[in-house]
Amino acid sequence: MKDFEQKLQQCRTEIDEIDQKLVQLLATRREVTARVGDIKSKVGMPIFAPEREQILLTKLKQQGAKLNLSTQLVEDLFRRIMRDSYSSQDEKGYQCINKSVGKVVVIGGKGQLGSVFVDLFNRSNYQVDVLEKDDWQNSEQILAGAGLVIVAVPITLTNTTIEKLSSLSKDCILADITSIKDSPLKAMLDVHSGPVVGLHPMFGPDVTGLIKQTIIVCEGRDKEKYQWLLEQFSVWGALNYQVTAVEHDRAMAMVQVMRHFSTVCYGYHLMQENVELEQLLAMSSPIYRLELAMVGRLFAQDPNLYADIIYSNPENVVMMKRFAERFVELLNLVESGEKLDFIGKFNQVANWFGDDAQSFLQESKVLLEKAREPK
Repeated sequence: MKDFEQKLQQCRTEIDEIDQKLVQLLATRREVTARVGDIKSKVGMPIFAPEREQILLTKLKQQGAKLNLSTQLVEDLFRRIMRDSYSSQDEKGYQCINKSVGKVVVIGGKGQLGSVFVDLFNRSNYQVDVLEKDDWQNSEQILAGAGLVIVAVPITLTNTTIEKLSSLSKDCILADITSIKDSPLKAMLDVHSGPVVGLHPMFGPDVTGLIKQTIIVCEGRDKEKYQWLLEQFSVWGALNYQVTAVEHDRAMAMVQVMRHFSTVCYGYHLMQENVELEQLLAMSSPIYRLELAMVGRLFAQDPNLYADIIYSNPENVVMMKRFAERFVELLNLVESGEKLDFIGKFNQVANWFGDDAQSFLQESKVLLEKAREPK
């Protein structure tokens, strides 16, 4: 027994020494990546380099496989390390892509999402000003000399706010960052004769940087004049995805409206059933715990935001009614005992997803592994 304890302690000592070396190496690596951030910021190079990341991960997984290591472990570990590296680079300032643009004005810049952009423009050494609802009596002074005006107000106020911007300089870029695009884009094109672009940041106000975040871009007018703005987003680490305003709104009806509405309905159902959440969690599989966490996450946020998204377009009601009809259609199959018909519908959907279903299965396995980790 004594020999066993000595051997075990020797192994544990070796593991502790290795772990300490790993921590020291991580600290050294972070120092180097911070220097990379300095170099990139001086030349305006984007923080996130997806091609290099993929090449590096492939190389590391191949090396791990030769050493009989799990390639999944290697990828998970280095993705986490890279995420921290990006964070260390993000702590630095950014290059100002367009020093001659003049003033950047964010209408609603003290709001949650507006303040994210105010911070980023400040860190890029732009002259930034904010216009809030109580500042309109001084709006002419605030907007004077603006080369870029971003409308960052709630959806319900976006078009009425845009209508107040008819006196902008012809060279000024007018943009909005609301989650619907067709109506605001038309409003901006009507009120302003200069460059116009519709933007939809696909992230919430809790982000500290834009690395690997997506900004949807809907072309309005004079694309060449706001190209520098898209380049600035790239410098911040964001991925620009260009699409028409109509295509955007159609997609958002699925990505946002349907998901938010379904989540609200499910949360409402749980409340009405008066379930014991702690008991439900204790008996949940990792996948259901993750799903329940996503439901609870929504109800920890501003209800006005989600209500505005759901109520933003009358066509959303038509979409939600079609969803309700299909829900009832499948419910009727269950109620009638038609299991084969239900399986047939399932297979139709599986065929529609095609190879993406397997890709999503693998992707979700990674998330589930993290969900299984003890808190």
